[in-house]
Amino acid sequence: ALLPARCCCCCSCPAATGGGRVLLGLPSYNIPPGVKPAGKLRLVLTLLLGTAALGRILEKTGLCSQITFGRYVRQGRKLGLDPKLFIQDLQFNEVPVRVYQPKATSDGPRRGILFFHGGGWVFGSLDTYEKVCRYLSRESDSVVVSVQYRLAPEHKYPAAYEDCLSASQHFLQHLQHYGVDPARVTVCGDSAGGNLAAAVSQTLAGRSDLPRLRAQILIYPGLQALDFNLPSYQQNRGVPLLFRERAAFFALLYLNGDALHMQEVLEGSHIPPDMRLKYRKWVSPDNIPEQFKVRGVKPLRPTDFIAEVYETVKRFCEPNLCPLLAEDSVVHQLPESFILTCEYDVLRDDGLLYKKRLEDNGVRVTWYHLEDGFHGIISLYDYCGFSFPSGKRGLDRVVNFLKSL
Repeated sequence: ALLPARCCCCCSCPAATGGGRVLLGLPSYNIPPGVKPAGKLRLVLTLLLGTAALGRILEKTGLCSQITFGRYVRQGRKLGLDPKLFIQDLQFNEVPVRVYQPKATSDGPRRGILFFHGGGWVFGSLDTYEKVCRYLSRESDSVVVSVQYRLAPEHKYPAAYEDCLSASQHFLQHLQHYGVDPARVTVCGDSAGGNLAAAVSQTLAGRSDLPRLRAQILIYPGLQALDFNLPSYQQNRGVPLLFRERAAFFALLYLNGDALHMQEVLEGSHIPPDMRLKYRKWVSPDNIPEQFKVRGVKPLRPTDFIAEVYETVKRFCEPNLCPLLAEDSVVHQLPESFILTCEYDVLRDDGLLYKKRLEDNGVRVTWYHLEDGFHGIISLYDYCGFSFPSGKRGLDRVVNFLKSL
């Protein structure tokens, strides 16, 4: 495989409409001058566009769907034995998982990490994130459980969330078997996986029958689908690996199995005025620090509400799908948190808004911002020569946070 899973198809997949009709033209791409090396990101973009074009050809010829081809290309491969890790493929409550355990002897129980991969809820696999999970396990001396949740559009919300929660519950009930300290279990995920980690963390926060999570690690998470016009969405709408249209496209694919009414969702016509007012205290440009609004941001006029669109997407207001909308009574119970954001990422402001929510509710937050980072940069670690120095730097910050627990 050439690349890990990311929201990177440049044209709509057949799941958007149930057929092969293309919903969008090619977006205007932008390689930010702050990304170093810019030439490498340009090469990644070229490969992504080539993959999308070939997938569309294969779909038109009837050989396979665009999503099927995209999954094949992004699948990754299972690596050989690791001299420092025991690696097992198991099932936790019928959910496929891969468990990484350090071979070295330990003075006591180890940390445990539940890892949920990214890929827009549509792509991604255990193999895709193999190198990332091996690195986390080796460098932090932790037992890592990578979860293969069901993917959209075949399995709509809440399938992915339910799989991650079910696997997490099983692990928390059997920590002793894996030599894990019940007081040091963390949930971790990137992009859509960050969304799932946040949702699982909120659900487990109210459980008294399971060990309490020690921390949550959210790597450029997507946490809301109310406003696709926040400053980061305006500034980075054409920056790979995640474009503004793709963010809405995959959120809808996860929710409904199709991307109907995507344009209305992008414009904000899907949320009733009273509900938008209710959530404005949490989802608003006013809560974004000023230094993040100096680059290409303009106030936008609200669009007219369309009730029939809301009826198809009203579950966007459920915290299990959009964790940023959880009530304060839930948020204040959450464990210590690590949030990584990237400057050139449409999801940057989701992380910034959640950081503020957590801090306002007395939750300790470690925030690390990659000023030269873009969406998906962590998943490119040690991947076919596509690593970026800032991605490795972000991954090492995650490891350092884990070691501090």
